[in-house]
Amino acid sequence: MSFSLETPLSTALGASTAKTLDRAFGMTTVGELLGHYPRRYADRGELTPIEHLPIGETVTIVAEVLSTHPRMMKNRRGAMLEVVIGDGIGQMSLTFFAKNLGQAEWRAKELRVGRRGIFSGKVSVFNKRVQFAHPDYQLFDDDESAHRQADALQDVPIPIYPATSAMQSWQIAKVIGVVLDQLGDVHDPLSDDLRRREGLLTAREALMSIHRPHRRTDIEPAVRTLRMHEALVLQTALLQQRNLVRSLVATPRAAASGGLLERFDASLPFTLTADQQRVGSEIAADLAASRPMNRLIQGEVGSGKTLVALRAMLQVAESGGQSALIAPTEVLAAQHLRSITKMLGPDVAAELIPTLLTGQMSAPERRRAALRVASGQSLIVIGTHALLSEKTTFADLALVVVDEQHRFGVEQREMLRAKGTAPHAIVLTATPIPRTVAMTVFGDLDTSVIQTMPAGRAGISTFVAPLAEHPEWFQRVWDRSGEEIAQGRQVFVVCAAIDTASDSVEADDAPPPEDVEGRGPRWGVVQLDQLLATHPVLGSVRRAILHGKMPSDEKDAIMRAFARGEVDMLVATTVIEVGVDVPNASTMVVMDADRFGVSQLHQLRGRVGRGGVPGLCLLVTEAEAGTPARERVEAVAATLDGFELAEVDLELRGEGDVLGAAQAGAKSSLRLLRVVKDAGLIAYARDIAAEILRDDPLLTGHPGLRVAIQERVSDEDRAALSKN
Repeated sequence: MSFSLETPLSTALGASTAKTLDRAFGMTTVGELLGHYPRRYADRGELTPIEHLPIGETVTIVAEVLSTHPRMMKNRRGAMLEVVIGDGIGQMSLTFFAKNLGQAEWRAKELRVGRRGIFSGKVSVFNKRVQFAHPDYQLFDDDESAHRQADALQDVPIPIYPATSAMQSWQIAKVIGVVLDQLGDVHDPLSDDLRRREGLLTAREALMSIHRPHRRTDIEPAVRTLRMHEALVLQTALLQQRNLVRSLVATPRAAASGGLLERFDASLPFTLTADQQRVGSEIAADLAASRPMNRLIQGEVGSGKTLVALRAMLQVAESGGQSALIAPTEVLAAQHLRSITKMLGPDVAAELIPTLLTGQMSAPERRRAALRVASGQSLIVIGTHALLSEKTTFADLALVVVDEQHRFGVEQREMLRAKGTAPHAIVLTATPIPRTVAMTVFGDLDTSVIQTMPAGRAGISTFVAPLAEHPEWFQRVWDRSGEEIAQGRQVFVVCAAIDTASDSVEADDAPPPEDVEGRGPRWGVVQLDQLLATHPVLGSVRRAILHGKMPSDEKDAIMRAFARGEVDMLVATTVIEVGVDVPNASTMVVMDADRFGVSQLHQLRGRVGRGGVPGLCLLVTEAEAGTPARERVEAVAATLDGFELAEVDLELRGEGDVLGAAQAGAKSSLRLLRVVKDAGLIAYARDIAAEILRDDPLLTGHPGLRVAIQERVSDEDRAALSKN
């Protein structure tokens, strides 16, 4: 029996193994298993740098047994075996627990001095030495025939796979070997002409070479081929999505002379910035066309994206069309309602009846709101995921606005659009996106950028408080905060955790664990608020705490109180990150700033300096100078340009982390492709995809590419890619 990429793993490997792979990696088919590529390759003689192992991570290394020490435990029943292994540079210990000394000695005989093997476990530190506790291992054979075999295999690389405690690297290699032995024909996404022109392998050859290279030189051609597969499949899928939307017929929504939009613009107490005017013109032209708009609007925090979206809503409302704005949180949705109602003014608001619809509303409130929406009485609807409910219907949904796209997926955007007849769509993001990422993640959207900021902003000064060198600056941070409050201003304090005692971390854009030296956040909201209560000045100011585990109505009440100036200092997690507008807030203190990514620090900083009050951002970190964690924090302090920081973010965080949830998702279609290093390839693949679709929009002449898209780019993949 031969397997195809679509063969279920339960058929290929049996129900038990298939269940383990599904639970560990979300794999269900042979194709998904073979798409789990090695993260690196080891040699049988390789010396792995033990001294650089990331604390807290599950890793696999090649090493040699240096000593074994079985003994009975002193303070508890049973025995233990301590094994010291080395790589020629550093050493670490392996600890095994046994019921009795005999078991420990049996394992010591197996792990005798001089044996080499692959060892895998979670890296921890005990008595100042790096260790694996009860690791898995696979020893290389050491009898005479094995030595001859080893000589023959000396140059054969050992694939090391991303692994979990339930499925180790060599176990993954073993099941992949079973599948490869019976692998039949593989659909090739590349045409013969393209493959020959680029000097690439067939799809089957590439899979064989990446999983079973005979020598190091086999790996690069396989990786190059599979990178092209990923680039072409993804770009073709994105262009298909773009073409699909463009093929639909939308109701033109042109602005009328003397209509709502013109009246609104005349009432504004300020002049639109050049960027707002340019993007507004692009949107106005899109809305007047007979095909649906599908536009991404990038803009710094406070650049006026919401105003631009509101002007689009007004243009749509002139013809009786409804607009739906979906926000990621109740707090942000409620704030959008307040700010939009205020911008409209009482007369226009009475005509459009802006309506809030969220899951936390009482049943009677929700019924009344849903009725206004379904009847068409409300022309501007603002809500959370409740807008996606089957019970939520619209009379004439003409425009969908998605706020902070990285919190939603493509399928959610399309679910909302499905409630209308080919409605227009605007996607807003305050996260500056480098061109290469935008092309990869939002390739189905037209892109507009708002870079200029409205006049009248006092600006923000950012400083790093490096406690590793200057521990006394910790006190100065709070004294400085007290000085701002004494001037009638307000202060945000952000922590990466709710409660460090229970390890409730809420930094959703946190950097890789190895960047923060294996430690958890120093400060949680609970611990910091307790400390501030003892401060001679801040102990008596009006403080409040805010975090994601609080009930929505309580969170909203606290944010409202802070916005009204009834709270002087808000100690919170990143729930305040997106969209919260408090013009009187002058200071942002970020604790454990090295726990956050560059883009998130930039977003947090954007919460202050929004009015005429100068902004101050203090980034408190214990990271040592010269570490990646410290470089991230210092990069944010060095510039206010979010687009410059987005490029810095790509360089500092590494390409594997740029796509966030996409890289974590087991079924993500990007496995080898890197948006920075492979920017040229992505652009080239996009040109090829456009040429293919221009001549063959249904891919009837490219069956391999059509099948590859069906296999590899599901709605979940596109959703993961959108959560950048």
